[in-house]
Amino acid sequence: MRQLVMTGIAFYIGLACSAAFAASADDFKSAYAKAEAAEQQAVKMKTSWTTTVDTLKDAKKAADAGKYDEAVALAKEAEALANASIEQAKEQEKLWRDAVIR
Repeated sequence: MRQLVMTGIAFYIGLACSAAFAASADDFKSAYAKAEAAEQQAVKMKTSWTTTVDTLKDAKKAADAGKYDEAVALAKEAEALANASIEQAKEQEKLWRDAVIR
């Protein structure tokens, strides 16, 4: 499970870092909105990771400094973290039944 989550995170980070374009404020706003939506879903499911919150803050700081390429990459990383926390919760919800002694 952990390997699956880490592979997913690495994939999304790779996508974010490999983007060969100069990001704009609009690109950041779009990426940040997606990341926030995923994080809000994770919070509703009570499965939010603190690293996601920290990465969102870092993305906002980078955008405020005008570093939109970095800000977009961080926003996409935060979205990947939020999605991974959601997937982990869903998987654990199914797997706990196997751990119960019968």
